[in-house]
Amino acid sequence: MSRSAHPAGPRHADVLPEGHYFAPPADLNALEPRVWSRTVDRNEDGVATVAGLDVTRLAEEFGTPAYILDEEDFRARCRSWREAFGEAADVFYAGKAFLSRAIVRWLHEEGLNLDVCSAGELSTALAAGMPAERIALHGNNKTEAEIRYAVESGVGRIVLDSFQEIVRVAHIAERLGRRQRVQIRVTVGVEAHTHEFIATAHEDQKFGIALANGQAAEAVRRALKLDGLELVGIHSHIGSQIFDTSGFEVAAHRVVGLLKQVRDEHGVELPEIDLGGGLGIAYTPDDDPSEPHEIARALREIVERECRTAGLAVPRLSVEPGRAIVGPTTFTLYEVGTVKELPGLRTYVSVDGGMSDNIRTALYDADYSVALVSRTSTAEPLLVRVVGKHCESGDIVVRDAFLPADIAPGDLIAVPATGAYCRSMASNYNHALRPPVVAVRDGAARVIVRRETEEDLLRLDVG
Repeated sequence: MSRSAHPAGPRHADVLPEGHYFAPPADLNALEPRVWSRTVDRNEDGVATVAGLDVTRLAEEFGTPAYILDEEDFRARCRSWREAFGEAADVFYAGKAFLSRAIVRWLHEEGLNLDVCSAGELSTALAAGMPAERIALHGNNKTEAEIRYAVESGVGRIVLDSFQEIVRVAHIAERLGRRQRVQIRVTVGVEAHTHEFIATAHEDQKFGIALANGQAAEAVRRALKLDGLELVGIHSHIGSQIFDTSGFEVAAHRVVGLLKQVRDEHGVELPEIDLGGGLGIAYTPDDDPSEPHEIARALREIVERECRTAGLAVPRLSVEPGRAIVGPTTFTLYEVGTVKELPGLRTYVSVDGGMSDNIRTALYDADYSVALVSRTSTAEPLLVRVVGKHCESGDIVVRDAFLPADIAPGDLIAVPATGAYCRSMASNYNHALRPPVVAVRDGAARVIVRRETEEDLLRLDVG
């Protein structure tokens, strides 16, 4: 929700810093298209629908909380990214955003590649039929078992993250009689406009090999000497939830500078450059992400210009838009349990989930929207804090938002744009059961990741 001057102030305005107010939306019942998946609407009874399905019926059939994923929206976003970059580039969906066998099948069918960062993600990808040559293995501390698994499976690339890993991957590949295609991840000293904990290209962090102090050039020297490695390119990732391409411009300039240095020193022009992901989505109506074709055009122009200046052939470009594909496709459906007004302070609306199904608000101070979806209301806007049921004061789902003042126990509310990282980072805190992921399409719904049960928890408890 937008913060703006509001002379009268909302109810409980003193929960915000002095002089700052949330402006209530013009219509509390409107579902802003920017933050909801493409098939979300309201029916004539005022109940929200997705893919033609009434959310109250989804709640009755699958329970709450539940992640509701719009399959057609997901597929459409895959196609948009694939078509925007064309045949001269590769789009790698970042599996860390959210991964399941159904997701892998959709990616395969829509022509995307897949970036994984653990043996579990690799196993899911292979089990669902993703060709190994279209998989990249990432991570800052891959185990020997994970590397061996990846090399034996024939993954298309392994992204090397340290000097130790250069040697480790080379030795494993040689023992297996393979020559593994690799990229070197470099940190380029670009700090994207994002949260401190998800900015990943400044030097003081655990990812990559620094460019500024010459370590990246040394990593290239070592990789080129090892028989078990086929060095095919340079990888860079500058952060997450990024809304403009200025950071990519600086990163590309520095990466292409390294490619030129490699050409001049070794007589080798590396054929690939990966600019990573981190492209933002709309969590609130104030967020204004670019469209895939705009991003693709800008990134291509940046790389082509830098290569032209350096006298290099344009390498094959890769990007990794995980959040930008799956994030907007999903909303989390909750049931309201209690509404607690603290006079003069704020109103707390408690739901049947919380930080176990969305840790991002507590972890990153992330902003989300929320809407009453089981009915419409003509009540005045009430500034509330949506919280979960866990034994933590930081168990916050939506920090500040407007809901109708008649919000009551039993109402269904939904938080949009929860497709990325919410299920991936979900936990069993307080022995909560992780919610199901329900895919909807063309008036039909099916579970693609089932809800956990108490039996699932006890099955692991062998004491």
